[in-house]
Amino acid sequence: MALFLGVDGGKSSTKALVGDETGRVLGTGTGGPSNHVGEAEGRERLARAVTGCVGLACRQAGLEPAQVRFEAACFGMSGGPADKQAILAEILQVQKLIVTHDMLIALSGATGGDPGIAVNAGTGSFAFGRNQAGETARAGGWGFVFGDEGSGFDIARQAVRAMLRCEEGWGPSTALYAALLETSGAHDANELLHNFYTPEWPRPRVAALAQLVDAVARDGDPVARDILANAAQQLATLAASVGRRLFRTGETVLVCYIGGVFRSRLLLERYSQLVELQEGAVCRPPRYRPAAGALLEAYRAAGIRPVLSGVVE
Repeated sequence: MALFLGVDGGKSSTKALVGDETGRVLGTGTGGPSNHVGEAEGRERLARAVTGCVGLACRQAGLEPAQVRFEAACFGMSGGPADKQAILAEILQVQKLIVTHDMLIALSGATGGDPGIAVNAGTGSFAFGRNQAGETARAGGWGFVFGDEGSGFDIARQAVRAMLRCEEGWGPSTALYAALLETSGAHDANELLHNFYTPEWPRPRVAALAQLVDAVARDGDPVARDILANAAQQLATLAASVGRRLFRTGETVLVCYIGGVFRSRLLLERYSQLVELQEGAVCRPPRYRPAAGALLEAYRAAGIRPVLSGVVE
């Protein structure tokens, strides 16, 4: 029986899926974080995370991890593939090893391995696409200083800016002012802003305030609604940028959305409308998660395209 492995190596956890040659998922396993290999003990952290999650997946499949040789394995790493290929080759017995970035496996999972575009908006944001010829293109994903348009962090940043303009008298009144103070526990905008520069407010915690912006927008606040509408516009623009470089005008293109930002009904409705203004674009939720996308890429490397079955998340 030929075996295949897909791994999503993330900042908070690492997830592995083991499948057979028919596309049936035999086992899954989760381990610790596996990015930032360049940091102290990063190599050991990567090895522990991979051996842990792959071992769990193998044992769930009724296999002895030390005896398993994979036909192909794909690792999608949130920190990028650099410096990881050699380490992973030492850990695994695998005929063909692919180490790539998290954007590719997110796309492959979202579209089920088909051509298309994935727009991911969580703490950060990016768009990534691949066409029938295998050509790829990206837009965004340049971090919170120079990019991440439409992301959770960007939505929270725009809300704080609106709050500051309100306090200083050169922006409209907004319910975001009181909501942000209450949620953060700050006494005024100055204290809130300074708190956001401390270790107690890392980027993911700030980005989570996008949910507050959505709540205020649903209550009818025009400033909050404009922030969400602008975020939807920026995310749709990322998708359109990728689409123009990969697909012909009018060609049917699957555009999938991924990430917590799209839990906002207001933002998602506006985003979907804008995406589907592009002729041929079809906006859909993701079919699978990134780990399944990595498994699909392992199959792709072996030249097969099975339909996934079993416990697929």
